Amino acid sequence: MGWIGEQVDSIKSIQFRQFITQTISLGMIVTSALIIWKGLMCVTGSESPVVVVLSGSMEPGFKRGDILFLHMSKDPIRAGEIVVFNIDGREIPIVHRVIKVHERPDTGEVEVLTKGDNNLGDDRLLYAQGQLWLQRHHVMGRAVGFLPYVGWVTIIMTEKPIIKYILIGALGLLVITSKE
Repeated sequence: MGWIGEQVDSIKSIQFRQFITQTISLGMIVTSALIIWKGLMCVTGSESPVVVVLSGSMEPGFKRGDILFLHMSKDPIRAGEIVVFNIDGREIPIVHRVIKVHERPDTGEVEVLTKGDNNLGDDRLLYAQGQLWLQRHHVMGRAVGFLPYVGWVTIIMTEKPIIKYILIGALGLLVITSKE
């Protein structure tokens, strides 16, 4: 049976104390990842400091699978900046460029209009019905850096969930059956 048989035998031979120790180690790894994520949220001021580009609408600048690093500051948003925004009623954020900035004369509130670099028209068709501009609360952050193609791991695991479950199961099994 090879490797699988060895892993099953390894699980059978684990003592209770060793099992508890390894389970706690796995819990600490997960907790550490969550703490790092929350720390990044505080440092960047963005509710999602890292996002993956899911479509080709920003090509050639950003390709599908690129990871973007976001930062949200108090500075006004300017035309030409790449922002990530949420639209009311949609779960998945969108990465597009600001093409127009509009300041409301009555309140001084700044609103923006966006467009994907690879799209023909602006994003008003993507916005909620009747919405012509994005307000500041829609914007999650501004792109300040990127890693090309690294996000393909996320895309593959989202599009093919069985791969995600196999990977998580294998990693959990590896942690639990490790000897140290």
